[in-house]
Amino acid sequence: MKEDVLKFLAAGTHLGGTHLDFQMEQYIYKRKSDDIYIINLKRTWEKLLLAARVIVAIENSADISVIIFSRNTGQRLVLKFAATTGATPIAGCFTPGTFTNQIQAASQGPWLLVVTDPRADHQPLMEASYVNLPTIALCNTDSPLGYVDIAIPCNKLTHSVGLMWWMLAWEVLCMRGTISHEHPWEVMTDFYFYRDPEEIEKEEQAAAEKAVTKEEFQGEWTAPAPEFTEWVGATSEWS
Repeated sequence: MKEDVLKFLAAGTHLGGTHLDFQMEQYIYKRKSDDIYIINLKRTWEKLLLAARVIVAIENSADISVIIFSRNTGQRLVLKFAATTGATPIAGCFTPGTFTNQIQAASQGPWLLVVTDPRADHQPLMEASYVNLPTIALCNTDSPLGYVDIAIPCNKLTHSVGLMWWMLAWEVLCMRGTISHEHPWEVMTDFYFYRDPEEIEKEEQAAAEKAVTKEEFQGEWTAPAPEFTEWVGATSEWS
């Protein structure tokens, strides 16, 4: 538990926003002088374990668990979580009527819905309420809790969201008996972090330029020294 709390603090999971929804007051520890709300990590851990138990209770997760995230920053972690736990991902634009209109080809009948942002994914949450579908959501201090059954309070930055999905997948696998808490998981948290393609390209260019500069610098030092011939002058005049 101590290591998990340190991970939460390193990722900034406890840092909320400057706005607070009245339904999220129960998850707040205190308010800082700069108007930033601090999330109670104990409640975050309790809700994370509760969400993992709900996911494990579903026998066939490949057919009935659905994970959705509308923003591009969450596509990677949604696909990673789905591949790890066997859930069915819906990454990208959500088609209205997926849960309610059985005529369309993309119609699905899941038993559980997990979303990252209740505000961005309000359409699937609303449709889930029409078909009595239980929902789990990662919520910040200003997130609306309408149609959300289990709210996991946390920050919504890249590292925090990636860590929450990683820990949720880890707890699900531990409860299923696939892995153990006593041994570290071979999947690192970095695999759940979103990285901007432009930043990756800039890093690769910088690394390539650094390698070229290093080769040129080493070439200057390893170049053969010029040969000097002995000067033979008219020494008779000196003698």
